[in-house]
Amino acid sequence: MENKKINTKNVLSFIPTGEFYYRKALKELQRENYSKAHKYLRRASELSPKDPLILTQYGIVLMEIQEFEQAMDVLHTAHELDSKEPDILYFLAEVHAHMGLFWDARKFAKKYLVYETQGKYASEAMGIIDFAEQEDWQNFDEDGDLQDSEHHYRQEKARRMMEQGDFTGAIELLEKLIEGKPDFWGACNNLALAYFYIGEAEMAKALLYDVLRRNTGNLHALCNLAVFHYYEKNAELDDVLDLLKKIQPYVFEHRYKLGATFALVGKYKEAYRWLKSLQKKGFEGDAAFYFWLSHAAYHSGHEDASRQAWDQLKKMDPDKDGYAPWNEHSEMPHVDALEHDRDYLVGKLDHQKKSERLFGLFLLGKSAHKQEIISHPNWLASDQPSVLETFVLGYALGHPFKESVPAEKAFMRAMEAAELLYGSYGMVKKQQEELFQLWFLLLEKGFSRNYAFKNPAALAAAAEYMIHSSKNEKTTKKELADQFGISVATLTKYSKELTVFLPHIES
Repeated sequence: MENKKINTKNVLSFIPTGEFYYRKALKELQRENYSKAHKYLRRASELSPKDPLILTQYGIVLMEIQEFEQAMDVLHTAHELDSKEPDILYFLAEVHAHMGLFWDARKFAKKYLVYETQGKYASEAMGIIDFAEQEDWQNFDEDGDLQDSEHHYRQEKARRMMEQGDFTGAIELLEKLIEGKPDFWGACNNLALAYFYIGEAEMAKALLYDVLRRNTGNLHALCNLAVFHYYEKNAELDDVLDLLKKIQPYVFEHRYKLGATFALVGKYKEAYRWLKSLQKKGFEGDAAFYFWLSHAAYHSGHEDASRQAWDQLKKMDPDKDGYAPWNEHSEMPHVDALEHDRDYLVGKLDHQKKSERLFGLFLLGKSAHKQEIISHPNWLASDQPSVLETFVLGYALGHPFKESVPAEKAFMRAMEAAELLYGSYGMVKKQQEELFQLWFLLLEKGFSRNYAFKNPAALAAAAEYMIHSSKNEKTTKKELADQFGISVATLTKYSKELTVFLPHIES
């Protein structure tokens, strides 16, 4: 067969730009295909993050698909790049109106009209101004300037950053916000939470005490303080709870915060009282409200109310199915199962050794305390979990893995071996602790050396054999081979392979 050389002289490399995706997005917008337009504009904004035109169009499409918070962020970025562009000013007015921030909506609409008295959006801008002034005219100061809506926007942005795990960015934003407005209590409370989430518990508590000193009886600060003391198992928790029990809030938001806090710390009778009072007054709530209401009702003896609340929750968030409060007991078949021993499990997750943390993460996926533990902001000791820890955590939480990725394929084989060991006993009791400690040590060492973990059944049998041999127990290779459906030769082969990963003790 004749060999043909490829002429590379005339091959042009194609590197798409933001402008390229922007043009594709405009074509999709002409067809009113907002889904594709959104995809192309998102890519265009990533490639051209300093182009205010692209960002403005991206913000418009985000509004069309009801993503108002993200649209606001994008349009604010565009405004920072070009503060006098009329279209950006108008769409900032529109997105603030959608978010109910009428002070800012009015401000941006008026700025638009400064540049475009007869512009294409002039009548819409006037409409926004009229509506804003009818809706919230009393909230403007003597100069007609906004008072707190910009602060509210920045606090909400910080809250979203916290939800996405960007605690450092949220702290920076909140500290700047509080510097300009020291009595913005909501921002102060969120800053305390952000510090707590990154492990700065003392700083977090100091912030809350400062809020309470300057704003005595601040309910959010007291509730957050109770949660901090609960997670840290501090004796001060009882004092804070005694204070909270004396508070009789009228505002719905305060009743919700109080009820959810009581539920989280296990004071279900008090939690049910406040959460049920909200429901009686027509409060519809969100998924979190029904989650806490169901748990508070169940643990305070109101099972019918608990099941009704859970049915409502499942309609709003189907992913919660399987985590009902009554499952906490049905998933505890044996009191001596280590996976259901909360203190034991937390001890593993806090362990200095990675292999022990891996063992703890595996048990977490089996535990009736899973939801409670992962709700703790500092439940995993490692500040920067390794790839393997991230994998085991994802496995414990039910995340999918790709067979096409060699590392993920090897990992899933290793977890299949762990499941075979677990299935042999149906639980992990104290007698099996050494077996699983060995297996996760082998997993740690083998994974770091790119071991393929090719035969899960043989690996599980080999781990069992290694434990029995170390204890001089009379279990033959034939018995274990038969138990796991493999040959004696295969068991011998994999026992030798795994032995390489054992730590060597020098004399």
